[in-house]
Amino acid sequence: MESTTQSSGVSKASLWTGRIITVVIVLFFLFDVILKLVKPALVVEANRQLGYPEHLIIPIAIALLFSVILYVIPATAVLGAILLTAYMGGAVATHVRVDGPLVNIVFAVVFGILVWGGLFFREPRLQSLIPLKH
Repeated sequence: MESTTQSSGVSKASLWTGRIITVVIVLFFLFDVILKLVKPALVVEANRQLGYPEHLIIPIAIALLFSVILYVIPATAVLGAILLTAYMGGAVATHVRVDGPLVNIVFAVVFGILVWGGLFFREPRLQSLIPLKH
C-alpha cells in the first residue's frame, strides 16, 4: 500500500525536512509577534532606532501573524511564503537604510530563503516548478 506522501510526489524525508524547517521558521516569527504585541522597552527602542514609531508595532505584528497563519495552511502556504518574503525584504531594506550590522541583513536574507526552503520540501507543486534534480 502506497502512502499518501509518496502518491503526492513528496518523499517522506523531504516532507519531514520541510516540516522541520517550517516549524523553526514559524516559531521564530511567532516569538517576534509575541514580543511586538507585549512591547517591552527593548522592542520599542529597537523599532525607534530603525525609524518605526511605537504606534506601528502592533499593526506590524498583526501583519506578520496573518502571514504566518497563511504560511502554515497548506492551501494558502504559497501566499504566506510570498508575504513572509516581503516582510523579510522589508527587514533587509530597513537595516540597509539605517546602515545596520551586516549580520542583521544576512539573518533576514537567510530566513527569507528558509521560508521558501520549508515550503519547497513539503510542497510537490513547488518542486515541479523548481526541479533540483535532473
